[in-house]
Amino acid sequence: MKLTPVGIDIAKNVMQMHYVDEGTGEVVNKPIKRAQFLEYFANRAPCLIGMEACGGAHHWVRQLTKMGHQVKLMPAEFVKAFNIRNKNDAADARAIWMAVQQPGKPVAVKTEMQQAMLALHRMREQLVAFRTMQVNGLRGLLTEYGEVMSKGWAKRDQEIPAALGRIAGCLPSALIDTLREQWNGLARLDEQVVEIERRMRDWKKEGKVAKAICQIPGVGGPRAQADRFGRQGGPAWNQ
Repeated sequence: MKLTPVGIDIAKNVMQMHYVDEGTGEVVNKPIKRAQFLEYFANRAPCLIGMEACGGAHHWVRQLTKMGHQVKLMPAEFVKAFNIRNKNDAADARAIWMAVQQPGKPVAVKTEMQQAMLALHRMREQLVAFRTMQVNGLRGLLTEYGEVMSKGWAKRDQEIPAALGRIAGCLPSALIDTLREQWNGLARLDEQVVEIERRMRDWKKEGKVAKAICQIPGVGGPRAQADRFGRQGGPAWNQ
């Protein structure tokens, strides 16, 4: 059975839809509110629905597939070639409608569990990036007062508290207290990173497929325990 192709440009609140009515030949390009989106397709015959692989797309693909629709997730670069107008929601929906009818390798749809693991990875990366920014900012501020820190995290772990003690007598307490809060905050960030890694390791132990994949060289957790702390232990500020 030939499925009616439909192009959907998804967004946070309004989805733009483009298709051609097979009965009347009418070109339909209209917006649908988010709250009414699934209800609209629940009452339609199975369609070939095209979407760009972007934020929220995997969720909508899973929901529409449950309703019996065939959904094709496509890379944004592939869809871009079919947009011959100025970029707007209506033009994007039309480009997606054209792209879904062309041969091309679709983007694999992630399961909820796969996206959950990816979310943990992203949150860890954000914490590590923020931690690195914080420690570099702290080093820069101390340099303004003649306190130059070593590059190695193990030495800095000892040097920064000592430096704060030396400059405490000549600088306002408001600044010293804030710098100490920043330093203590780095330890809390490290604890958060470690806890996320622990949860990821525990999660992977539950699945046979995950355990098998982790045996492949170069594949596994974000960073092994020895790599993160070293022999003597302590926070890995340089990660």
